[in-house]
Formats: sequence, C-alpha cells, structure tokens
Amino acid sequence: MSSRHLIETDLIATLEALPVIDFATVDLPPLRAAMDQMFADMPMPEGLPVSVERKSVPGENGAPDVGIMIYTPTAGEAPFPALLHIHGGGYVIGSAAMTEAANRARSAEMGCVIVSVDYRLAPETAHPGLIEDCYAALRYLHGNAGALNVDSKRIGVTGESAGGGLAAALAVMARDKGEFPIAFQHLIYPMLDDRTCTMAEPHPHCGEFIWTPDQNRFGWSAYLGHAPGAEAKPYAAAARSDDLSGLPPAFIAVGAIDLFMEENLEFARRLTRAGVPVELHVYPGAFHGFDMAADAAVSKAFKWNSDDALRRAMARR
Repeated sequence: MSSRHLIETDLIATLEALPVIDFATVDLPPLRAAMDQMFADMPMPEGLPVSVERKSVPGENGAPDVGIMIYTPTAGEAPFPALLHIHGGGYVIGSAAMTEAANRARSAEMGCVIVSVDYRLAPETAHPGLIEDCYAALRYLHGNAGALNVDSKRIGVTGESAGGGLAAALAVMARDKGEFPIAFQHLIYPMLDDRTCTMAEPHPHCGEFIWTPDQNRFGWSAYLGHAPGAEAKPYAAAARSDDLSGLPPAFIAVGAIDLFMEENLEFARRLTRAGVPVELHVYPGAFHGFDMAADAAVSKAFKWNSDDALRRAMARR
C-alpha cells in the first residue's frame, strides 16, 4: 500500500530529487567518499561569529582516537552551553562534515559550543565501538569544559536518525556510569529500536520513503553484528533499556510516515511513565529526513519547535 498520497505537497520535489540507496548492491567505501566530497564542495555560511577546530581525542578502552569538530561562538557571554552532536547515516554512512554548515549556523544562532563526533562506522566497527566513540567525545567535552568556555551543567546531546539513536543510548550510558552528566537530549527522528525490523504487523503507511525496512535491517545488522530483533546488547538500542528513569529531559521529533514513528512514540510514552519530561512532535505528511526540504511549511514548523526547545533546554541551569 503506497503512502505517497499522505506526503505534504511541498515535500514532494525534494523527495523526487533524492537518490535511492540500495545497500544490497552498493559498495560502502566509495559511497562514503562520494558523500564526503559532496559535502566538502558545499559552500559554507560566511561571516558567522563562530570558530571551527578539527582535532582528535583519545578513544575509550584503547580504541583509536576519535575525530571531532568543535564550533565555538566568538561573540556572546561565556561560559556557553554545549551540544554533543552525533550525525546520522544508519550507522553505516555519514560523517561530522555532513552537518558542518548546520552546526556553524546553530552555534552562532544559539550561542553554544558544539562538538560533533566522527564516530567509527559499521560494519567495519560493530557495537559497542560507535557508542564508545561518542562517550569518548563526551568525556573530552566535560574534561575540557573550562578550556572550551563551556558550562558543564548545560551539556546536552543531539542527533538525527542513527545519531539520535546513539544520543539516546549515550544518555542511558552516561546515567549508568555516573561520570559525565547530560542535561538534556534532543532527538530528531531517532533510530532507537532494532525490533522494528521484526514487527509482526509493520505500520502500513510508514517507511516507504528515504529510509525503508530493507535499509533499516541492513543498518541494524551491520551495527549489531547479527540479525536485528535477537538478544538485546547494553546501550546498543536505547528502546531496549528496561529502566528509563533518571534520564535527562527529551525533545523528540518525527514525521508521521517515517519508519521510526511508532518506535519514537513508544519511547516517548515510556519516558513519561518513568518520570522523564518529554516534548514530542509528530509532523503530518513528513517522511524520514523531511527537513532537507527547508522551505516546506512542515520543515519550518519543525525548525521553530526544535530551536525553541534547544533554547529553553540550554537556558536551564
């Protein structure tokens, strides 16, 4: 059953312009290289009061160093709030460079430091390597808060898709370890639950576009190192956590025809039952990654909600 008739009209042109990735036939290294080159060729916003630094930080438990990009406002009053940003890509593609333009703009607009993580990718690195890379970046951000002009009490995590899934899992890991507190989590259509791949009755109107059930199975299989839906691994999928109490306040945004819609709603429901403050937005007619159509009305509504939630979260002390 097609869900095309449910798509918001001003999203259709962007949908038709986007390539379809078939992981069954694609060779990942050339795809990643082509994506990196595409983002390297994109013009960056100019004249923003933001400095950008690329560096490496020590990995966890003897793992390789982790690349990060640091965006710092050059105007405004320090210490600044901070965001640990984790990019998307289904756990198998993507890099910190893909959101460089957006992070430059966000750092300037929000007056916050952003540390974006170039975590290792699956299947070359399976769980727990990816989440450990994110934890290494969180460790660096907290440990160098003074040098970075960051208020360590206002450090949040954010991410899109697989990055949102890693951000949510990182919040659980940070709670359990008790070393580096996270003040809030900002999750954009997060990839939270491998069991979506094995649902007995999949949603008839979700997942037809951009990120499909076949792509989801590939991503989770590569990340977990085995077929999805089997045993739960600690911190691999935030939705598999038995205990969600004590987690930081969450903002969750997802499209109504996104494959992750139901798992995002269920995660939000469980968070509220655990006493965690949640702000949830479901956007009608919106598929996975709909905000790439920046001029669409639903994308503008999403951006306003997202920015407003971030400002409020970063203002809390």
